[in-house]
Amino acid sequence: MTNWLQLDKEYLMSAYPRTSVAMAGGRGCRLYDVNEKEYLDLFSGVGVNVLGYGHPEIIKAASEQVEKCLHLPFHFLNPVAIEYAKRLVDHSLKDGKVFYTTSGAEATETTLKLIHKYRNITNEKRDGIVVLKGSFHGRTLGALHFTRQEGIYQDFPYTSIPVYEVEHEDLEGLERTIRKESPLAIMVEPVLGSGGIYPLSGEYLKSIEQFCRQYNMLFIVDEVQSGMGRTGKLFAYQHFDVTPDIIQFGKGAGGGTAFGGIIAGARLYDMFSPGDHGTTFAHSPISTALGLAVLKTLIDDGLMRKSYEMSLYLNEQLQKIQREHSYFIEEVRHCGMMFGISIHDTNENVKKLQLDLLEKGMLVDVTQGNIIRLLPPLIITKEEINQFIDQFLACILQPLIVTGGV
Repeated sequence: MTNWLQLDKEYLMSAYPRTSVAMAGGRGCRLYDVNEKEYLDLFSGVGVNVLGYGHPEIIKAASEQVEKCLHLPFHFLNPVAIEYAKRLVDHSLKDGKVFYTTSGAEATETTLKLIHKYRNITNEKRDGIVVLKGSFHGRTLGALHFTRQEGIYQDFPYTSIPVYEVEHEDLEGLERTIRKESPLAIMVEPVLGSGGIYPLSGEYLKSIEQFCRQYNMLFIVDEVQSGMGRTGKLFAYQHFDVTPDIIQFGKGAGGGTAFGGIIAGARLYDMFSPGDHGTTFAHSPISTALGLAVLKTLIDDGLMRKSYEMSLYLNEQLQKIQREHSYFIEEVRHCGMMFGISIHDTNENVKKLQLDLLEKGMLVDVTQGNIIRLLPPLIITKEEINQFIDQFLACILQPLIVTGGV
């Protein structure tokens, strides 16, 4: 029998924590390991596989595009990429233009370069970006320090762009920082994802937009995790009457492939000139073809609406468990199919809970040490939710797991 864990340690750098489970493939919301054990995936590949595994629309789009081409250089017009950009703009800013990347972190890098060009072209004196404590915007060197989690930015070198950190929902602190530091932009996740699933309030987002207009700043929303229908809207900011200058997207946008980008509004979309920015795989025919399949399923086929209704059912079940076991579960937060379950226990015991669920065939994530994060595929059914709830209850009722309970 192949020892995949040993081979992984021998040939791959250890930047990621991994279990000993080697996956062979998936179907629907389920993954299967090399020993044919079945797992219900409540995390969808860090939020990437919004349509689960082996979705008919993804298979159809992939098969058709593979027969044509997988890659085209950016020197030529790419009808599939153009069509996808049009749909993204039509369902977001209405007046906007897209720049494609291969990841969410690269989308942040694109944003940083774009606002730098804006500052130079407009002779704007303001400088720097306000971000939220606990936010996540990528791990590449430019994006790194805009991710406000000390374990991630560590002591890696800074770029020359000033970073101003504020607490989320603290409007007084935000305006105080704006007046003192004169930043050029505010960048927020409408739902803090890696930070623990904290949805920003409508009042807070509307106030940010108002501050941006009042002080002539740029309003950037990072929808890499919260976008592509995950919250019941194509982008989470659309739950409120706000209009950002830049939307960053990624994860589910490429139907399972490495993909991302930004949608820039009229104030910014003509700032780049040829040669200012680029990436080899920017207008990927396969990624944009799969992205179109995702949009068709979410919007045309109504999955986005159905998924949101299913998220309300999952929330109802989790809130019931929280009320009955408040000694162990502090709070359940959600926005659509994004869930953060804050546990009253040690990080060690929460990790054990995750591994107990894994043993029972349930895949969940842990973030910030004691928060169970759920990002299920949007195709999850009521029966699958019930299966998870049963196993989750069975795990938290085990005597050993509550050693640190309050």
